[in-house]
Amino acid sequence: MTIDQAQSRIEQLRKTINHHRYLYHVLDTQEISDAALDSLKKELFDLEQQYPELITSDSPTQRVGGKPLKAFKKVAHEAQMLSFNDAFSEDDMRDWAQRNENYLSSTSSFSSLTSHLPPLFYGELKIDGFAIELVYENGTLVQASTRGDGFIGEDVTQNIKTVEAIPLTILSPEEARDNAKKLNLNITTFNFNVPRIVVRGEVFLTKKEFERINKEQEAKGQKVFANPRNIAAGSVRQLDAKVIASRKLDSYQYALVTDLGQTTHEEEHLLLKAFGFKTNPHNKPLTSLEDVFAFRNYWDTHREKIDYEIDGIVVMTNDNATWNALGIVGKAPRGGIAYKFSPVEATTVVEDIKVQIGRTGTLTPVAVMRPVTVGGVTISHATLHNADQIERLGLRIGDTVVISRAGDVIPQITEVLTDMRTGKEKAFVMPTHCPADGSPVVRDGVAYRCSNKKCGARNSENIRHFVSRSAFDIRGLGPKIIDRFIDEGLISDVADIFTLTEGDIKTMEGFGEKSAENIIREVSEHKKIPLARFIYSLGIIHIGEETSRALVNALPIPNTQFQISDVIEEFQKLTIETLQEIPDVGPSVANSIHEWFNDKHNIELLHRLEDLGVTVFIEQKVAGTKLAGKTFVLTGTLETMSRDEAKEKIRELGGETAESVSKKTSYVVVGADPGSKAKKAEELGVTILNEQAFMKLIG
Repeated sequence: MTIDQAQSRIEQLRKTINHHRYLYHVLDTQEISDAALDSLKKELFDLEQQYPELITSDSPTQRVGGKPLKAFKKVAHEAQMLSFNDAFSEDDMRDWAQRNENYLSSTSSFSSLTSHLPPLFYGELKIDGFAIELVYENGTLVQASTRGDGFIGEDVTQNIKTVEAIPLTILSPEEARDNAKKLNLNITTFNFNVPRIVVRGEVFLTKKEFERINKEQEAKGQKVFANPRNIAAGSVRQLDAKVIASRKLDSYQYALVTDLGQTTHEEEHLLLKAFGFKTNPHNKPLTSLEDVFAFRNYWDTHREKIDYEIDGIVVMTNDNATWNALGIVGKAPRGGIAYKFSPVEATTVVEDIKVQIGRTGTLTPVAVMRPVTVGGVTISHATLHNADQIERLGLRIGDTVVISRAGDVIPQITEVLTDMRTGKEKAFVMPTHCPADGSPVVRDGVAYRCSNKKCGARNSENIRHFVSRSAFDIRGLGPKIIDRFIDEGLISDVADIFTLTEGDIKTMEGFGEKSAENIIREVSEHKKIPLARFIYSLGIIHIGEETSRALVNALPIPNTQFQISDVIEEFQKLTIETLQEIPDVGPSVANSIHEWFNDKHNIELLHRLEDLGVTVFIEQKVAGTKLAGKTFVLTGTLETMSRDEAKEKIRELGGETAESVSKKTSYVVVGADPGSKAKKAEELGVTILNEQAFMKLIG
């Protein structure tokens, strides 16, 4: 991506994010999910990290939230209320830690900051609620305010007083000191007699209360709420405190703004608990990034066991001196980050729409997308089902889309973000002729089909042949799996096999993480293939294993690894007459080879395979000379060894094998129940060897 392209994309992202953030923070409504908005914000953050010269002061990454509603009195915060940047993967977290380490190493205080004892981090469940600041004077709650723009919030004291989880008065200094001692804090290091204490926390709605409120809404014939967070936010901003009181909000406190002598974030939580604040019992210190990963992964799979919504964890540098030294970048602290769970929705770009041919000849459009992680898996394909679905979505190639995956459901494109368009997007039109065989396409209800009824089955056979043991030998792709992939729209030709990701596979019913991993590993390990087997894999009419070897021997290519484009070039040089000079190649075979390598669709397929990393080479084997210059054809069943073993032995001794008998054939080896090749040998006067004579010759 050039800097001009990056700037254009950044401007589109900022405009879209600002629109949705205004709906979310100011109007308490939303048009897209939190996960989709997070995905847009993450893309913007990553682009600005890559091109820091494009960061502007009005970027969504440089500010916290929306404007305070005018209906409430505005109040200034004790200190700026910040929000966290997002991370979605272990790599993101490692990058965050490395950025902090690099920043600290450039400061003069780095050496003193690295001397603090473990734990290095503090982990908190990231509750999907509403942030508030609470001010206590002489133990009494005097002010509660919303985040607002981070500097100035809205005074919602009367509303917050209705939340029973928030104390109207906190414990006395003496009581707090006694509690701190029970919590194993060194009470001599803290000042419990501070008259003004400022804390921060989260107001949220439990799942049970969310269900109760929505049932009431339905009974009244009113619109139900989309999620608990919207109710919490809307309740806190209600002018009538009776409304919020009826909704039974809950709250945890997680930050102590006032300096009581705490040196770690862990101590802040313990001090909050000592003063009688409700703190989350699941929050904990973490000694390493590996502990962070384990903490996040545990709650990703156990979040249904708690009665409130969480969308990740917050990871903070535990040591306060380090936290302060790291400071702020934009409007987010360097020392903390929101490590999100795998979103069930994310945004990505549709880079192409391909048409896949099913086994029944049905044409299915499939979106080829910029790889994106949704629901814990990275995917790059999504079926669009049919042309009507594309029309309903209003989808164009190049569009930014929302892709969803709830539970184990196959990922689906659910929305097109039309405000992200640049004008370069392209409309998609179903082809009038089948991409596989060129036959006319006919419409059958909502489906489009190839008019050649054998097309789909033949395509399946071609792919099965391509992965067979004598070709690419991709053993994880059996016939049933290939047919399933074709029916699901994952593959339409042999090149599509090498575009699959684990996420594309394990989202399908019946496939798990291990089976997906095994298939992708098998595919990856078989990208390098001997040229003879590669030619055989292409399924060219009349070309068997022996003819493929004969063709390789005739090509003037060095015995090293080379590119598929080199093979194309050499075959296109060969005339039909030249091809017929090769052993085992007659007029029909020569015509078939010449036509195949001069068909533009076949050449496009070969170039795709090359672009996807498939390479070919000529096997180098030290051969004997005993059978040099001799060509063998085998027919019937041998008792001493299999025909494949016999062919291998012939080649080891310098001989060649062929599939058909001609005047150029030196010997025809005949086993039990021979076919017509033995009769052909008699007619042409070719020497016939029984198994005993053959074993004597090679022995």
